[in-house]
Amino acid sequence: MDFRPHIDKFSRRFAELEAALSDPKAFDHPQRAQELSREYARLKELVAQGNAYQKAVQELAENRLLLLSESPESELAQLACEEVARLEAEEQRLSKRFQLGLVPPDPTDSRNTIVEIRAGAGGSESALFAADLYRMYCRYAEKQGWKLETLDSNSSDLGGFREIVFTITGTDVYKRLKYESGVHRVQRVPATEAQGRIHTSTATVAVLPEAEEVDVEIRPEDIEVSVCRASGKGGQGVNTTDSAVQIQHKPSGLIVRCADERSQIKNRASAMTVLRSRLLERKIAEENAKYAANRKQQVGTGERNEKIRTYNFPQNRVTDHRIEVTLYNLSNFIDGDIDDLIEPLIAHDMEEKLAALQA
Repeated sequence: MDFRPHIDKFSRRFAELEAALSDPKAFDHPQRAQELSREYARLKELVAQGNAYQKAVQELAENRLLLLSESPESELAQLACEEVARLEAEEQRLSKRFQLGLVPPDPTDSRNTIVEIRAGAGGSESALFAADLYRMYCRYAEKQGWKLETLDSNSSDLGGFREIVFTITGTDVYKRLKYESGVHRVQRVPATEAQGRIHTSTATVAVLPEAEEVDVEIRPEDIEVSVCRASGKGGQGVNTTDSAVQIQHKPSGLIVRCADERSQIKNRASAMTVLRSRLLERKIAEENAKYAANRKQQVGTGERNEKIRTYNFPQNRVTDHRIEVTLYNLSNFIDGDIDDLIEPLIAHDMEEKLAALQA
C-alpha cells in the first residue's frame, strides 16, 4: 500500500496546526486549543511513523538492488541479505503501525465513564452476579488508578444488586471499558441450590461516556424534576430528608434517579450528568448504526440484547463471544484482571475499522 499521499496530507495539516498553535490568540478559546493540541500530538506521531516507514522502504529497495548486483558468495551480498531480512520485518511492523494510525481516534475515548449494571434473568442469582460484576470493575478501576463513585443503587435481599449506577474517572476509562456494554451470562451453582445444579443467569452492563453540555442540548422545559426521600443505606439523614432526585426527559422518555448523596443539589447534578450521557449514547448508537450498515462484518455492537460474554464457574472459564476468545482463569478475571480480554477487543476493533477504511 502506498502511504505517501497520506503522509503528505498529514504533513501539511501538521504544519497548519503548528502555525495555529504558535499564535497566542489560539488559546483565547481553551476548549478549541485543547482539541488542536490533541490533533497536533496525534499527527506529530503519525508523521514520524510515516517518515520511518518511507526510510525503511527506501533502504530495503537499495539493499535488494545491491543483492542483485553482487555475487551471491561475496561478503557484501551476505550482508545485504541480512539487511533485507531485517528491513522486510521492519517494513511490515511500521506498515501495520502506520495503518492503525490512519483510524481516526474516538473523541469519547478520553472521557470519564458512567457504568450501569442491572440484574437480568435468574432472580436473586442474577442480582448476586450483578454484584460480582460491580466488584470486578471496582478492582479493575483500583488497579488502573481510577476513581469510582456510586450514584445510585438498589440492593437485593441476599446482598446483590438489582441495579447499581456509578462513575469512573481517570485516564482512557471509556477507551478501555466501552466493550463491556451488553449482556453478561453466568453459569454456576447458586449458594441457594440444594441439589448442586448449575443455573444460568444474566446481567446487563451499560457503559456510557460522560457527556459534556456541548454534546447534547437539554432544554429546561423538556425535563420534569421530582424529589423524594431516599431509602436504604446512608443513615438517618438520607432516610428523613427529600434528597433523592428523579429527572424525566420528556422527548425521549428517559428517567434518571440519583439518591446516594445526602445533598439534593448534588443528586440533581449527578442525575443531569447521567441523563446527558444516556442521550449522548443514543446519539452515538444512531451514528454507529449508520456506519455499521456499510460494513460487511461487525465487532460486538454493545446492544442490550447481545450476549457478549459467558462466565462458567465450574470450568473456571470466561468466553467472549464477539472475538471467540476463551480464558481459563475466571477466578483471576472476576477479581479484576480483565485486560486479557480488553486488549484483544481493542485490537480487533481497530482492525475492523482499518478494513472498513480500505474497502
